[in-house]
Amino acid sequence: MKTVLLSVFTLFCSFGAFAQADGVTVTVTLENVLNDQGEILAAIHREDTFMRGPGLDNYKGAAQAGQVVLVFENVPPGTYAVSVLHDLNANGRMDFEPSGMPKEPYAMSGNLMEMGPPTFAGSSFEVGGENVSISLRF
Repeated sequence: MKTVLLSVFTLFCSFGAFAQADGVTVTVTLENVLNDQGEILAAIHREDTFMRGPGLDNYKGAAQAGQVVLVFENVPPGTYAVSVLHDLNANGRMDFEPSGMPKEPYAMSGNLMEMGPPTFAGSSFEVGGENVSISLRF
């Protein structure tokens, strides 16, 4: 009897673990990192977190000149946006000129060059049942 209960428990636990991994992989290729200075900060957002702080999943790593590949795993279906900052001085935030223009390179999914701050509508993309790959440039 104990063996049967243990088998049933193990079966249910394996279903729970499989359900938690339900989602797709979003791969972001950042194509033109200009130098090795500082860090790359990136996040994947839904509309409620966009431009409001940490994303649903966040990335922080050393900058590397050239191409950097970021991977967000187990992303459930929905509408998302990706933001990336090359934090040149590694202070954990975007720095601005006195005029209000950013001092550090940044990129958003959608690659729209809007006047003013980026919008979720202009930066968003859909995630369904297939893996997603996007390319961004600073």
